[in-house]
Amino acid sequence: MTERMVTMSAKELGRLELVREVAAKRMKVAQAAGRLGLSPRQIKRLVRAYRQAGAEGLVSRRRGKPSNHRFDEDFKAKVLARVREDYPDFGPTLAAEYLRAEGLSVSKETLRQWMHHAGLWQAKSARVKRSHPPRLRRPRLGELVQIDGSPHDWFEGRGPRCTLIAFIDDATSRVMYARFVPADSKSNGVETSQAYLAALHTYVEAYGCPAALYSDRHGIFTKHDPEDAEPTQFQRATAALGIETIQALTPQAKGRVERLFQTLQDRLVKALRLAGIGDMEAANAFLPGYLARHNARFTVAPRDPQDAHLPYTGSREALSRTCALHHRRQLSKDLVLSFQRQRYVVQTGGQPRYALRKQTVTVVVYPDRPIELVHGEEVLPYKVFDPEQHVPHPVDDKTLDARVDAILKARPARAKYRPAPNHPWRGAPPTPSNVSRLTTP
Repeated sequence: MTERMVTMSAKELGRLELVREVAAKRMKVAQAAGRLGLSPRQIKRLVRAYRQAGAEGLVSRRRGKPSNHRFDEDFKAKVLARVREDYPDFGPTLAAEYLRAEGLSVSKETLRQWMHHAGLWQAKSARVKRSHPPRLRRPRLGELVQIDGSPHDWFEGRGPRCTLIAFIDDATSRVMYARFVPADSKSNGVETSQAYLAALHTYVEAYGCPAALYSDRHGIFTKHDPEDAEPTQFQRATAALGIETIQALTPQAKGRVERLFQTLQDRLVKALRLAGIGDMEAANAFLPGYLARHNARFTVAPRDPQDAHLPYTGSREALSRTCALHHRRQLSKDLVLSFQRQRYVVQTGGQPRYALRKQTVTVVVYPDRPIELVHGEEVLPYKVFDPEQHVPHPVDDKTLDARVDAILKARPARAKYRPAPNHPWRGAPPTPSNVSRLTTP
């Protein structure tokens, strides 16, 4: 008698042991039915199949056959053709979302298998386990908002490199604010600190004041000199608004915003490519709609539904002044101060203002309108004495590369050296001039 090898799953092997016991009348049908979670009638069918065909009678007859729910081959070919055409570097999850929007509904796992067999996707190697223990989310929206900027080639060479500034809520993973700003701190007169202050202004105007902002230890957010008690521009503005600032010691500590940029550098870059966007103005107009879809996909519900934001009760003018750059200068006896190589003369309207002599005045610099001179709560009228002059702004490590790239791009190309036609290196025939040049010591 020829023996046949039967391949069985673990579930079928468990059934085989109990069916053997029932067939040998060492176990009752009801007991086997209870242990396998089947009806007594089904146990009797299994016993009958075992007596007729042995262990092979318990093996599923569908094994090795295609599923009745499989996709049509034409549909599979159509999906893979769309992936090759528009989504060749998309992951299965992201590609499945875009295909679903086109009416080609397929699960991400099915698409993953199709792309893997077609050579369009290669699984990533197993990641190293994190050594940083996870931290529970804050319970309420607005208790802790993580902030950061990501310099990146967001337009894949179709436009200039820029930085995406983003605010993300810790409790919900909701992106509260995002905007592209120039990577070069001189571009359009926008400094990095001013870009963050503009982001803070927009955030407070839209949502109110969060309890705390969580950032890295960049010079925008904190000073590293313990003897310098003067706050940064960002610290001054947040303190005036009653918002605490907290600096993380490691990037992993503010992992929420770090992972956000990893996601956006994959998904947003591809979305901008499909939309044909290659400049910051169009990208910023595209962001609100994209963030609405992003938040619908990734936002989670907070443990406590109460909002922790405090409403801003000041005027819009006061908020704009708070979120501008502040510089302190001292007035001379003639009520003149110097700022960025220009002299500003305070206008008194013909009235003597002796009390202003030698007083400290705050120069408020706005990104989109003339500066203000503020003494206490009073805005002083002034006249500019000198013409505007170019003042180079300092750069930081986040903008240095973009600044150097811009300098190199503006420099004239170095002319390529070409030897003269009668140069000895060209192998020209000897002449009195080059012979004397070769023989002269």
